[in-house]
Amino acid sequence: MAKIVEVAAGVMVRPDGSFLLGQRAPGTFFPGYWEFPGGKVEPGETPAGALIRELREELGIRVHALTPWLVREHHYEHAHVRLHFFEVQAWSGEVNDHVHSALAWQWADRLDVAPMLPANGPILKALRLPRMMGITHAGEIGIAAQLAALDAALGAGLRLVQVREPLLDEPSRSAFAAEVVRRAHAAGALVVINGDAALARACGADGVHLRAAQLAALAARPDFLWVGASCHSRAELERAAALELDYAVLGAVRETPTHPGQAALGWDGFGRLAAALSIPVLALGGVSRADMPAARASGAHGLAAIRGAWAA
Repeated sequence: MAKIVEVAAGVMVRPDGSFLLGQRAPGTFFPGYWEFPGGKVEPGETPAGALIRELREELGIRVHALTPWLVREHHYEHAHVRLHFFEVQAWSGEVNDHVHSALAWQWADRLDVAPMLPANGPILKALRLPRMMGITHAGEIGIAAQLAALDAALGAGLRLVQVREPLLDEPSRSAFAAEVVRRAHAAGALVVINGDAALARACGADGVHLRAAQLAALAARPDFLWVGASCHSRAELERAAALELDYAVLGAVRETPTHPGQAALGWDGFGRLAAALSIPVLALGGVSRADMPAARASGAHGLAAIRGAWAA
């Protein structure tokens, strides 16, 4: 087997949501292609340490805060690489181009440079995944109350909604899902339907969210733009990653009314299970927006919440 080359890559994100890409210089593999800055992990280095060094050498900056995000492997003709992606939240110094032909700040939903280095391409979709998922519970609080809470959350910036309504009858669930899609799309938000691909298609949702049992029985990724799954173990997370789903939801971080008596993972347990995956993982279970820093420090892409997503 070919030796795996360990590479560290940095997703440097500014407050406006833009991130930095560099264009590979002539005389390198894939000249002219765009990539996230970073480079090879040298012997004796950790991926995080390698990235700190590379960003200093490539861009002339000093990194102050970074968190692990995704790990993806890619087979090139010249090498088999394992890329350790980190989100770089804080740095000092002016960004200068020392090794690339050009630098560009970009947004995942309106990229205007091309072509992208093949190994880095899937990262762009992951960057489009919102950091907060609101999970509906209209069957508990009432449809009118849930729609009012939805409107308030959309107005406050929520951009990902999962419709999960086991307590509603089929006609009510279908009508509710269609109304959620209408309101969410008007606000520029994504909607996934829990466990029901037919309903997702019928109401014009953006995708489907699979239950753990559905994930286990799946032979191939469903044909939707966005597909995620509920996971409770490392094996389920790896199954979701192998099927190239767009995200997984892992919990419960804390004990919740929805699953009383279920052992809580805590942030340390969450971090151990979610480490070094190729797809983003959202943390679920007794969490609220205030938990975002702890979630990100534990390697989560963001949060998923039922009650916590709709609190004022």
